[in-house]
Amino acid sequence: MTDRATALSRRSFVLASAGAGAALALGTAAPAHASRGRSPFGRYGSPAARLDERTLYVHAGGAGDFTTVQAAVTAAGGTSQAFSTGGGTGHTLVVAPGVYRETVAVSTARKDMTWIGASGDARDVTVVYDNAAGTPKPGGGTYGTTGSATTLVQGDGFTARDITFANDWLRADHPEISGTQAVALKVQGDRSAFVRCRFLGHQDTLYADSMALGTFARQYFRDCYAEGDVDFVFGRATAVFERCHFHTLTRTDLASAPYGFVFAPSTAGANPRGCLVTRSRITSGAPDAHYKLARPWVPSSDTTARPMLTVRETHLGAGIDAPAPYTNMSSGFPWQDQRFAEYRNTGPGARITVPENRPQLTAEEAAAHTREAYLGDWAPWKGC
Repeated sequence: MTDRATALSRRSFVLASAGAGAALALGTAAPAHASRGRSPFGRYGSPAARLDERTLYVHAGGAGDFTTVQAAVTAAGGTSQAFSTGGGTGHTLVVAPGVYRETVAVSTARKDMTWIGASGDARDVTVVYDNAAGTPKPGGGTYGTTGSATTLVQGDGFTARDITFANDWLRADHPEISGTQAVALKVQGDRSAFVRCRFLGHQDTLYADSMALGTFARQYFRDCYAEGDVDFVFGRATAVFERCHFHTLTRTDLASAPYGFVFAPSTAGANPRGCLVTRSRITSGAPDAHYKLARPWVPSSDTTARPMLTVRETHLGAGIDAPAPYTNMSSGFPWQDQRFAEYRNTGPGARITVPENRPQLTAEEAAAHTREAYLGDWAPWKGC
């Protein structure tokens, strides 16, 4: 397949109907599109039968309160007299099936916001845009990695259910751009939870971060799906991934391995909890052993970072390079000096053939690497 054909196929997958996207999406059940004559908001009411004053409805065709997600977020912040209810906290956005091509920002002032995909199937509701780090900005300069994010979430207490976050920027469309990071979601708030969501992109798909170096934001991902190629799950948050599916993409622009890296944590040195992956699975559309499990990111803004990743009780497919699953991002910060560990993983990508390349936890050590230990007094799984 040519690079151009691969690009077209990739964009079709991001924007396709649920039926076309089922091959890589969570589960295999048919999408829960609203039946003819029924509300596009399903069991979540409608503008005419609002669940409560803090529930807002988004529908691209005009059947809701707003036609864009950003308009609803802005109104929840108090700029709309019709929907301002006490400073913008605690609003719920019910989003009807559709593709919402826009960028969205949830500021720190918008706390405890919830987004719900109305159909109950993340394949039906997609928030997508196509900026990359190297994309020129209208006023000059480029967007940079953070600026490339389709969706930026900074408010604490954010929850999303049954929504796809995507960035469909493609290398093949822009050979002139070298800054190929293209973030689907950047989340920085504490107590941020994502349930049955999808994160689609290539490089830097899911940016799990915090608002500042000294802020240890906690984030929880359950029954989610993330795909990409280079560092597609990265950042310094304390992030727990439970029962998630990570998928590495094939590449026709590279002649040899590695094609990329699943995780690139940048945990602050003072943070005792980094990224935890538990009871999950990693699959690949690439040839065997063409992906590394992780590499540490020590950014220039925090050279004291000690990236932390624990992968436990997770199935690692053949796409992972079992003899050498980790590598360096910078020779000055070797992965062996960071906090990488595994526990009771399975699958061909988890085979221990070179023990020094696969640090393993003891049962006693593993007891400190659980969702409860990482998230403390916050237990978002109870509401899933």
